[in-house]
Parts: sequence; structure tokens; C-alpha cells
Amino acid sequence: MSQTPITLFVVEDNARLRPALVEGFNALQEVRVIAACDSGEDALEACLQNAPQAILMDVQLAGQMNGIEAAVAIRREFPRMPVVFYSIQDDDAYYRDFLRSGILTHFAYVPKSNYLLPAMLVPLIRDAIGGRSFIDPHIASRVQEVRRRDRHDPMALLEHNEQAVARLLSQGLTNEQIAARLGFRDKRTISRVAGQIYAAWDLNGSTTDEKVARTRASIIALSGRLMRWDDDGVAHVLDEWDEWTPWSS
Repeated sequence: MSQTPITLFVVEDNARLRPALVEGFNALQEVRVIAACDSGEDALEACLQNAPQAILMDVQLAGQMNGIEAAVAIRREFPRMPVVFYSIQDDDAYYRDFLRSGILTHFAYVPKSNYLLPAMLVPLIRDAIGGRSFIDPHIASRVQEVRRRDRHDPMALLEHNEQAVARLLSQGLTNEQIAARLGFRDKRTISRVAGQIYAAWDLNGSTTDEKVARTRASIIALSGRLMRWDDDGVAHVLDEWDEWTPWSS
């Protein structure tokens, strides 16, 4: 008895590669591609209309979301939707997004250059549907490299505009002065960005006082080291063994 074909979405921004992948999968008769698009936004909308069993997702996409962000958005509506990520990009930002995504199961993440042929992707798709996960060894190494570096580089945890605000906070500028320096029309934007900085550096968990959080954020920005404060107000930093130790300025 023949096996029922897997229903699949192909999310690929290359206008020449996308139809080639669709044709290749459909020719195998193990997979039936029911939608193909170039953006995460379109993929989410297509899922809401007719969800597949799995998604083949390029990491770099058209639209506002990259493939990892798109998978997170889709999994809000369809928990643990199986996804096979693939990318030719070796970009820290994508690995950082993957770490932040919290994706744990039902996925694979492989280089596009090595896993481009549909016949090579089908086993990974079936594994993802079965709840198994796989990360290519090179990608796994790069993900861990980014994780280790980010633990010691607080700025790596911030987006570009947040980094700019953090540096100006550390210089003692007021919200009005920062807004003027960076060209923001509304000074309240700086308060919102500062809140994101406090959250990224886990300062909200150690104090509810905005002034204390601002001071601690300034210390982190000036020192270039991620810090944690205990209940007694003692600052700790990560040492070379990734252990939190009391900070000595």
C-alpha cells in the first residue's frame, strides 16, 4: 500500500529556486507541495488557510520576518509545527534569533548548499514530523559560539538602536538629550527602548526601581561586561569558565 504524501509548504525567496523545489518534491511522490511563497508573512497567512504537515523554510526571506521569526509566529498558531530550516547565510544574527526562538523539537537546521536536493530533504522532513530534531554540526558549532560570545558581550544582546541608546545612557544623558541626539521625535520612545535594554540584560529581575536599572545599565555599557546583582546589591560578572563571580572594578 502506497504511503500518503506529506503535505508541505515551501518558503523560499529565490524566484527561480522556489518553483524548482516544488517541481522536485512533487516528482518524488512522497511529498505534495500545497503552497509556496517568498515571505514569512505569506507563509503564516497560508497556514491559517490550510495548514501543512511540515514547512521547508529558507532563513533569509522577503518581507519583514526572517525564516526563524516566521516559524515562531506560525508556531504560536500551530504549536510545534515541523520545520526544516536551511540557509546559505552564515550570519550571527540568524543563530542568535534561533537561540532566542526557544525552538526545541520538530525541526532541522542545515546548510542550503549541502541539502538542496528534495530527495535529501525528505528524510529530515519525516524526522521533524516525528518530533525528532537535527542541527548540522557546523551550524551547531556556530550557534554555541554565538551563545558563548553573547554571554560575555552585553551589546550583542541588543538591537542596533538599543545599543546606541545604551551608550548614551552610560554618558549620563537624559531621555530628552538622547532623543535629540538620535533624532527621535518623542522622548517617550527612549523610555520604551530603555525598557527593552533592561529586559535584555535581565535587570528587571533584580530591581523594580527604574533609576537603579538605569544606573546598572550604564555600568554594564561602560564596562562592556554582562552583570548580575544579588539581593544584597553585589555585582557579579561571568568569568572565563562561565561562572558568576563577584565583580572587582
